[in-house]
Amino acid sequence: MVSLHPTIAEVTERIRARSRDGRAAYLARIDAAAGQGPHRATLSCGNLAHGFAACGPADKEALRDGRAPNLGIVTAYNDMLSAHQPFERFPFLIKNAARNAGATAQVAGGVPAMCDGVTQGRAGMELSLFSRDVIALSTAVALSHDMFDAALYLGVCDKIVPGLLIGALSFGHLPAIFVPAGPMPSGIPNDEKSRVRQRYAEGKATREELLEAESASYHSPGTCTFYGTANSNQMLMEIMGLHLPGASFVNPNTPLRDALTAEAARRAAAITALGTDYRPVGRLVDERAIVNGVVGLHATGGSTNHLLHIVAIAAAAGIELRLEDFDALSSVVPLLARVYPNGSADVNHFHAAGGLAFMIGELLDAGLLHGDVETVAGPGLARYRVEARLDEAGGLVHVPAPGRSAALSVLRPVAEPFRADGGLRVLRGNLGTGAIKVSAVPDDRQVVEAPCRIFSEQGEVKHAFEQGELDRDVVVVVRFQGPQANGMPELHQLTPTLGVLQKRGHRVALVTDGRMSGASGQVPAAIHVSPEAACGGPLARLRDGDVVRVDAVAGTLEAMVDAAVFEAREAATADLASHHAGMGRELFDLFRRVAGPATRGASAFDASAT
Repeated sequence: MVSLHPTIAEVTERIRARSRDGRAAYLARIDAAAGQGPHRATLSCGNLAHGFAACGPADKEALRDGRAPNLGIVTAYNDMLSAHQPFERFPFLIKNAARNAGATAQVAGGVPAMCDGVTQGRAGMELSLFSRDVIALSTAVALSHDMFDAALYLGVCDKIVPGLLIGALSFGHLPAIFVPAGPMPSGIPNDEKSRVRQRYAEGKATREELLEAESASYHSPGTCTFYGTANSNQMLMEIMGLHLPGASFVNPNTPLRDALTAEAARRAAAITALGTDYRPVGRLVDERAIVNGVVGLHATGGSTNHLLHIVAIAAAAGIELRLEDFDALSSVVPLLARVYPNGSADVNHFHAAGGLAFMIGELLDAGLLHGDVETVAGPGLARYRVEARLDEAGGLVHVPAPGRSAALSVLRPVAEPFRADGGLRVLRGNLGTGAIKVSAVPDDRQVVEAPCRIFSEQGEVKHAFEQGELDRDVVVVVRFQGPQANGMPELHQLTPTLGVLQKRGHRVALVTDGRMSGASGQVPAAIHVSPEAACGGPLARLRDGDVVRVDAVAGTLEAMVDAAVFEAREAATADLASHHAGMGRELFDLFRRVAGPATRGASAFDASAT
């Protein structure tokens, strides 16, 4: 048996020790809920009649009897978003599979699903992060009818899977299986799309050329194929044992995807408290599963948004995860994948090269994952060292993972990684605490020291660039972008502009209390800086021309200003009124007021919020 790497063991034990009281209280709560037995049997006749009034005769009879599992479907379906459009067919597939397994299934409710790709740079983006907490609340409403013995969660993208899981953990006594839709087939190469974006930023490509490139990239139902937050979510659910093995990256509307969806329903029916293999999600998501998720994030070069999301997910299960845990794990987990924006390949190429089955096997063999976790598929993460296939009769089967990568330019073994660490660093200094992802940043750009230029809006950066004001070594500071300021929008629109400056040979970095997206790439970016400027954080004391040092090697984020002078400065303020109304933003005032800091997941459920 492979020994667990000492750092993995040490970090896990540290998390377990600091979480002991919170985790114990959480488990006591879900055990009490489980101890009440199948809740449908406790409903009054009027309650139950309301609950099955719309069902067909066979389902109604099964629900009246109360002895067969009833599965709740919580869906993020809408047909504007490519990633979620395939879910239109899933309730039909799930209900049929449930009936064949002697169970029933009902759509318990829907949750909102917004797309950061549509709202980038728009007012709607300021609702994006808080939509995670709205989704968690919506999930709780969906399950509050007490009609279900397990739940299936249909979601893919950025805030949606984390929100669904936070909501699922509030019903931690119920088994939960996450059911993905899969990525769209590959479009134009990601490098080509990036080139057109940068040419457009320089005024060398027309809007028509840009739209043509974007349309050729985002072209059909399914998840966007770059390795952003959406596909990081799918990796996370699989490596945490909440997907069926091999489910993450199978394309939508294919026989294999349909077979995986049907099998998810059958498996959910098999793991309820009514049977002999009860697997409540609150027990599955423990300290080991959380550490496995962080390891997967590092090994794949995943989205920086999960510095927020995994922290919030862990908190929902009574577990306290900190940024220093990410940092410690990154130091020993090698980067095994190069998927855009950390490479030129997309997730379809990653999957074809061996995908998660190969990667999980490699990490298990190196002692970098907890193999003894419980999963929805059964005990042990080794169950995920397999690929999903269809046999000659069209039935779902699992075959062992390949023994080697089919494309070493995309996926590598632990013995030959792209880099020895996960490429994520925590930054600390007189400007606060933040993080930087360097897996795609050239080695000679991981330390940038230059005069800063300060902005309070990302549109101001683009204007300054167009006026030639940034054509030099510069640290671009975009402040008043934190959760309490304006909901912490992604600043992904800055990527092409800053990328152009870097390609011109300038030493460039970004410092912000906002977010970049899962598509953050080759420009060094110190993000999630906390405390945020709107709460009087140190970024508010910076002045134009101050020299700022972003040092991903030493892990520091410093204003090179005399300490006494810096501390004596009055914190700048910003008029944020225009960000607090319009496009529904006035409805989120409560979320802004109670949001916790980025270091704690920027959650509206954070009791420590200022």
